[in-house]
Order: sequence, then C-alpha cells, then structure tokens
Amino acid sequence: MDFLTLENVSKSYGEKTLFQNLSLQISKGQKIALVAKNGSGKTTLLRVIAGTEAPEGENSSILLRKGVRVGYLPQEPELQDSHTILEAVFDSDNEMIRAIKAYEEALIQSDRADLLQQAMAKMDDLKAWDFEAKIREILQQLNIARFDQLVRSLSGGQKKRLALAKLIIDEPEFLILDEPTNHLDLDMIEWLEMYLQQPGITLFMVTHDRYFLERVCNQIIELDNKQLFRYQGNYSQYLEKRAIRLENEALEYEKDKKLFGKELEWIRRMPQARTTKAKSRVDAFDDIKERVSNKRVDQEIQIEIKGQRLGKKILELHNISKSFGDLKILEGFSYKFQKEERVGIVGPNGVGKSTFLKLLTQEERVDSGKVVLGENTVFGIYSQDGLQLREDQRVIEVVRDIAEFIPMAKGQKLTAAQALERFLFSRPQQQVYVSQLSGGERRRLFLLTVLMRNPNFLILDEPTNDLDIVTLNILEEFLLDYPGCILIVSHDRYFIDKIATHLFVFEGNGKIKDFNGDYTEYREWQKEQDREKRKQEKAEQAQVAAASKANSEDKPGLTYEQRKELSKLEKEISKLEAEKQQISTQFNEPDISAEKITRLSKELAAINEKIEDRELKWMSLAEQA
Repeated sequence: MDFLTLENVSKSYGEKTLFQNLSLQISKGQKIALVAKNGSGKTTLLRVIAGTEAPEGENSSILLRKGVRVGYLPQEPELQDSHTILEAVFDSDNEMIRAIKAYEEALIQSDRADLLQQAMAKMDDLKAWDFEAKIREILQQLNIARFDQLVRSLSGGQKKRLALAKLIIDEPEFLILDEPTNHLDLDMIEWLEMYLQQPGITLFMVTHDRYFLERVCNQIIELDNKQLFRYQGNYSQYLEKRAIRLENEALEYEKDKKLFGKELEWIRRMPQARTTKAKSRVDAFDDIKERVSNKRVDQEIQIEIKGQRLGKKILELHNISKSFGDLKILEGFSYKFQKEERVGIVGPNGVGKSTFLKLLTQEERVDSGKVVLGENTVFGIYSQDGLQLREDQRVIEVVRDIAEFIPMAKGQKLTAAQALERFLFSRPQQQVYVSQLSGGERRRLFLLTVLMRNPNFLILDEPTNDLDIVTLNILEEFLLDYPGCILIVSHDRYFIDKIATHLFVFEGNGKIKDFNGDYTEYREWQKEQDREKRKQEKAEQAQVAAASKANSEDKPGLTYEQRKELSKLEKEISKLEAEKQQISTQFNEPDISAEKITRLSKELAAINEKIEDRELKWMSLAEQA
C-alpha cells in the first residue's frame, strides 16, 4: 500500500536548482533514509513531502493516501511559546489525548464533580488509562520532567525533545523526521532506535547517525546531482551498492568520452548535404556531448592544516571539583593528558559535560583543585553553540578577520580564499552573506576557523551536528591522523567509536569513570555489569529465602494470639475491599448527582485509609511469621 507518491517534483532557489523532476513512492512499512551532501536540498525535500512547502513544476503532484496520519519533525520545531510543556503535549487532534487532557483538567477543578465523572467515563470508553501511563513514560525517556515549565523558557535542544515526544505520543502512521537524534543523549538515541524499529511504523527521515542507518533503515535514497538514487538495504549495503554505481558511471563516462572524440572528428568534416542519417548522427552527438559535459565532480573537503608541537606538559587536572548548588559536576577528579590522546566524553544531558570542557579551558573556574596548562598547548574549541557571527558579514570576511594566510603541513601557505575553496566554498559562494548559509555550511565554516589557528589540542563539542556523511568521513580521517590531543563530546555513537580510544563516562553526582575502550565496548561492559548485578540480587534473595525457611523450622512461629490477629485482619481487608468495589460501582450510575459523587468520594477516601492501616499491620505480622 502506497502512503505517498511524488511525481515530477522540482525545487529551485534563485538560480540554484536543488532537484529536478523527482519521482518517489513511499509504501507502508518502509523505513527510508535520505542522504545527501549539505546544501543539496534534503530538508527542502522533507518540507515538500510534509506539505509545508509547495513543489515546483507544471506536472508536479504529491498524493498522500486518504486517512493516513502523518507526523513531521522539522529541524526547528514550531511550538506555542505561551504553552506549558503539558499543554504542548495535549495540543493534538488525537481523540485519546484529548480525553486525557479533559481528565487532567477535571482533576484540577475540584468543584466540578460532573466534569470529572464525564472525563472518567470517556477514559473508560477509549481505554485511555494505559495510554496516560505511556505518555508519562515517553516524556520520562526524553528527560522531560517539569510539566508546568513554559515552552518559551526551553533551550533549542529541549524544544526538539519536546516536539519529538509530542510526535511519538500522537502515534502517527507515517513519520517524517529531520535529524531526530540531534540534542538527544546516548540513552535516548538507543531508546528511539528501538522505537522506530517497530514494524508498524513507516518512516522517511534525514539523519547523519550511521548506526541509525544501519539498524533502522531498510532502504536508503541518495539525492545526488539533483536526482534520486534508491538502494535497498541498510547503510553498509548502501555503501557497497553506491561504490558499484559510481564505478559504472566512471566506465560509462570513459566510453562516452571516446565516442565523443570520434563523433567530434566526424562532425568537423561532415559534408554540407544534411541527409536524414547525418541529422540523426548530429542529434546523437549532442546527447553524448551533454553526458560528457555533465560528468560528476566529487568535491571533498581537504583538511591539511598544520598543528603546533605539544610540549612535555600538556594539560593536568589536580583533584578538581565543581558544583552548582546541589548539582555536583566533578568531585576530586585528577588526570594528566598524554600526547595524541583521543578521549570521548559520554553521559546523559545535564550531567555537566559541556561545563567540564569550560573548566579545562578555564572559561569556568573550579571550586577547588588546580588546572595546569602546558606552555605550548593551544586549544582549538569547536563549541556546541556554533560560530557567533554577524549576519551581514560575507564568508571571505569571516576568514580574513582571523588571518590572510594559513600555514600548511609542509611549510606551504594558503590564502584565505584558497582555504575556503578546500572547505567547499567556491569563489562566488565566498561572497555570500553568513545569513544565507545552511546549518551544515555554517558548521563547515566554523570548523575551518577553528583549525586555521593551528591548535594542538582540539576540544570538539557535538561536532557532527548538521554535517553530511561525506564531510563526517573526511573529518574522521583527519582526526585519526591528527598529531595533537582530541577531546570529544558527541552523541554520535559511530563517530565516538571511530575516533576515541578511551572514554570519560559521566555517571552523575560528580563521578567520572575512565573506561578503556570505545562506546560500543562500554555498552557491552555496562550490560554485562547489569546482568551480573541481577544474578547477584537473585542469589541474595535465594539466600534470604533459605535463611527464612531455616529460621521457621528452628524457631516457633507466631503466638496463638498473633495468628488469630492475622486471620482477623485478612477478613477485615477482604470486607473493606468489597465495600470499596460497591462504592466505585455507584460512580457509573447514569443519573448520579454531584452531591452523591462528593459523598461517595469522601467514603472512598475513608475506606482506602482503613485498608492501608490494616495492610500495614498485616505486613508487620507476616514478616514475623
């Protein structure tokens, strides 16, 4: 069953054509990822598919199957600033969510017992009680706790998580997601990965998370040279099939090139008489000429920036501590960095990873302890916030403000314009204003400004956000050969696995574990620790049970009076439960008055209190037994 069909869809911005005459079908159950270089139009195509942007082309059409519920997660979520988190979640057309919203509001209005009765009845009809628990579980998984917090007070990352939670809670059949893993910590990403693997979900997404592509997707579509190329399978299968396609294209190009030469020779000495045969050959020549002139040119970032030599002392942390009120970031942490270290920093959001980086660069002061920086150590800081620039500044001006010439690895120098070209900013694009750059282009420019200062200690805070997969691969190869130290905070598991040789794991409450291995190895170790812990708990429970049995055999049990009391309590509890059930049933009477609801509510509360009292006494006697 086709959920969505695109035909002859094009899109341009000014003179730049992003894609032309695209056709695409998305069927029920498919999990498709769209990959492309930055600036190719991935986000624009998602907007067109989601219906937030109009397609171009005379014969273009977008057909969505009637009745299919669509959920769209943009890169920048659109939420009502005046709403609280809970109001934002309940702002939905989903009937079950609206019923839960009515129930939550009725609970607040204690003087309107009739509203509460109606809301409870609706919840019963829709079987929405379990769904309410599911909503709270999803919000908890995405670390959304303060339901009364206003949307306007949230950070960009918190808004993205709230929008994702709202989308999942709505339970659409067809999900359209633009970089869903941005701003999620590693536990959240793994949870989302498992959620999206469900067979009932149809998915079309843009992501640079290569483990997502490997584990979730069953088809990858590449937007390349304004056209779409389909690859059945996951990320590793895509890499294999794409390599074959490019190889075939290269062979085809060589054939066309030879044929083009022959045809060019013929057309130059072609007789004046234009026979039908000659005319067809001229037309064929034009086709070949177009194919040869449209040969793909794969431009890649060239990173060859020179790094300064590190001294004997690089960076030392001596028993440092840092807290914000009751929140402990670090407590008595010590470490000495060695040459060519590659450290990954992982841990949940809000545990203090970014603060730790600021302590190292002394942007933040430690509460106690000492940070000692080597004389030759030069930091290159790629912050999560990105490059803060004037929107009216041109790209070339950004680089020239830092340096006119950039030293290279082998004594060479690059001009600012040449350096920008190596980072895929053509001469015309260097004259573009910063305000016109895409998110990925801004990140690329930021990376260049960091590297051109010749740092020998790179601090990278979420460097993979908004970068395309090709750029990520080149950045990874550069970092693997980088002669200095690297410290990375990233939620990109693939990136951490490839670069980091050991991890600083932020466990919370000021504790940091230095784990010797990559992230995948850490997760396996963590799972093994959990298994061992569960085994130990079961063994301890078995020991307690055995000891209890031995004690019951060796020692006398309850006295006669205590056994009598235990039996009496069991009867009382049973009687009270029956009364509770009888009162609860009366709430369902169709013509029940508000006064009766109030009276029954009081009686129910009194009975619950009695039951709790009897159960506590029963448990005390049962423990003695």
